[in-house]
Amino acid sequence: MSGKRGVILLVDDNADDVELTLMAFEKAGLTADVVVARDGLEALDYLLGTGKYVGRDVRELPNVVLLDLKMPRLDGIGLLKRIRGDARIQHLPVVVLTSSTEQKDLVESYKHWVNSYVRKPVNFKQFEEVSRQLGLYWGSLNLAAPGGDHS
Repeated sequence: MSGKRGVILLVDDNADDVELTLMAFEKAGLTADVVVARDGLEALDYLLGTGKYVGRDVRELPNVVLLDLKMPRLDGIGLLKRIRGDARIQHLPVVVLTSSTEQKDLVESYKHWVNSYVRKPVNFKQFEEVSRQLGLYWGSLNLAAPGGDHS
C-alpha cells in the first residue's frame, strides 16, 4: 500500500454495530482509516465525491466497503448494484456484513458480485472477532486494485 494506511468504508445505520466494529478494529491495532456512512446514498456520496464529500479526491478509493443490507434511503443491495454499474468504482471489493438470515439476500448479493457475505454474530465476542478479522484482512492484507477510470 505504498506507505498509505488505506481506508475502510463501513456502511451501516445501526449505531451499536458501528461502535462495536470500530472498537474491534481499534483493539486489533488496525491502521486503516474508517469512514462511516449511515446509508447507501451517503456511501455513494463518499465514493463519487458528491454531497458532503464534494472536493474529496475520488481517485483515493477505500480498500473495501463493509456493507449492511437493511438501511434507509438506499439499502445494501441497491448500493451494490450502483457500485457494480459504475465503471469508476465497479472493481471495489464489497463485503456484506449483515444480520440477515434470508436466503434471498445471500443470493441477490452474489448475483451482484459481492466479494464475500458474512453474517453478524449475535454474541458480542464473536462479533468483535469477525470484525477484527475482516478489518485485518481487507484493511491490511488484501491488495486493492488500482483506482478506477476517473477521467
